[in-house]
This record gives sequence, C-alpha cells and structure tokens, in this order.
Amino acid sequence: MKTYEIHKVSGIVEWDAVPVIKIDHAYMQTPDTIKAYAQICYNEEELLVHLRTVEKNIRAVENGPLGRPWEDSCLEFFFCPEENDNRYFNIEFNSNGCLFLGFGTGLSDRVRLIKADINEVLCPKINLTDDGWEIFYRIPYSFIKGFFPDFKVYEGKIIKANCYKCADFSEPPHYLSWSTVSENPFTFHNFSCFGTMKFVE
Repeated sequence: MKTYEIHKVSGIVEWDAVPVIKIDHAYMQTPDTIKAYAQICYNEEELLVHLRTVEKNIRAVENGPLGRPWEDSCLEFFFCPEENDNRYFNIEFNSNGCLFLGFGTGLSDRVRLIKADINEVLCPKINLTDDGWEIFYRIPYSFIKGFFPDFKVYEGKIIKANCYKCADFSEPPHYLSWSTVSENPFTFHNFSCFGTMKFVE
C-alpha cells in the first residue's frame, strides 16, 4: 500500500518544495510516454492539489456540468476524509475545466454533485504546458464538513486516497494510478485499493 505525507504550508505555496507523487502504475498497455504526477499540501483552511500530465495528444472535448471528463485527458484525485468511513469524493478534471465531482462508496452508489458555485469553491487553475497540462485547485475544509461534520485536520491524521490519470477515448486510451488497483474487475472506484496519506507539520 502506497503512503504519502501531506505537508503543512503557509502563504504562497512553493510547489518545488512539496513532495511529488508519481502516478505511474499503468494498465491496459498504457504507453510509457504518458506520465502523471501529483502534489498535495494543506494549510489552516484547505487542501491544496496540483496534478500534472505529460502527453502529446491531449483529448479535450467534454464541457459543461454534465460532461464526461474521463473520456478526455483526465487528472483525478479520490479521497476519503475519515479513515474509518469508506465514503469518498472523486474529483476529475479535463484540460477544459470540465469537472466530475462524485461522492459515495463506489460505482454502485456514487452520486454526481453539481453546485452552481463549484468553481468558486475549488478555484481551479489550468495551464497548458510544453509537454502536457496541469491543474491547481483547493478543497476547503468547509466543503468537506458539509458531508463529514466532525472533520478536522491535525498532525498525524490519516486519510485514504488515490491519484489517477486516464483517457477513455484518447489515442491511445490510457490508465495510470498512484496506488495499485485491482484488475479483476478493473475500476478506479475500489476503496480497498486506496493508499494512505498522513498530515504532517
């Protein structure tokens, strides 16, 4: 099981100092030219997420509140805020800013959350780079508390999480994860395969 330390920051984040997650477990003959990375840190009010992909052919077709970003070049962060509760959020973005925000315990009961002000909540910032694209966004604790009222962040707190890169309809299709997921059946929505993330000062 993969582990990662989420470091506390203050002020403007110096991303060069934040530990990098390699999203490098490949499935279904994903080309080794496609790479993805994640960085996660926190402050007094929110989680801060940076996801980045290296790929040549970026599919970016989906848009709108009912779009299907996983069909395009998509960067994803799934996390369960409470260690003993298997409900989790799945946050999936394509390079157009098309978002799937889901909540549940798996594919069977997952619901799509649609909030008119979600861009004001997450504040996504997307950059096209010379070799791919990247996204920065935040996850306010106030948002998490709407589903987990007792949620608190403290030194040593553990959450379960995974980071993914996928593109169902890209050329070629590809699938990558940080923590290895089961291939029988293959799904990113397997809570038991999430890695462990620990908050540290």
